[in-house]
Amino acid sequence: MLRVLGRASSINVRKVLWTCAEIGLPVQREDWGAGHRPTAEPEFAALNPHRLVPVVVAPGRDGARDFVLWESNTICRWLAAEHGRADLLPAGPRDRAGVERWMDWQATELNSAWRGAFLGLVRRNPDFADPAAIAASAAAWNRQMAVLDAWLHEHGPHAAGADFTLADVVLGLSVQRWLATPIVHAPLPALRAYHARLAARPAWAAAGCADHP
Repeated sequence: MLRVLGRASSINVRKVLWTCAEIGLPVQREDWGAGHRPTAEPEFAALNPHRLVPVVVAPGRDGARDFVLWESNTICRWLAAEHGRADLLPAGPRDRAGVERWMDWQATELNSAWRGAFLGLVRRNPDFADPAAIAASAAAWNRQMAVLDAWLHEHGPHAAGADFTLADVVLGLSVQRWLATPIVHAPLPALRAYHARLAARPAWAAAGCADHP
């Protein structure tokens, strides 16, 4: 069985859990990270030199060593490819690029925008307690979400068009985080409708996507 190392409160761990639920793949999740077994332990550091969650460990085949992988978006891509789920990650270069651009945007531009507000208001990290910095982050976060809202309004119902893909896994959890964070939210109707569509998927509930911001 696939082992998923990381606490369920991590948005990046939930990306993997949701992808596995869409595939119908049973997993064994193990708590690693803050408040649990620390990722600084040598056992974990040997699996991921960056000491970040998630890490997945897949049983080796034909006596081979276990397959170990880190970086959440890469894990999701591997899972889709490993299980032949071209619906989640298309094989054609152009269709695949249409999915991956949103995955990369989420990991770079969007994550950079929300970090200050989320860590200050939800995680209560003292390094992110400055009200001006929180307000600036919230404004940047709303601007980025408005980009996604406009795209969905024109190209939806999903990020890559008509069909659900891995782009919606990473973006859907980001929308969930945005809605759950106590900031003033821009009125983005396409984004809220998108969230409702994703939350109606059985795999959303199975992966506990609504349980954490």
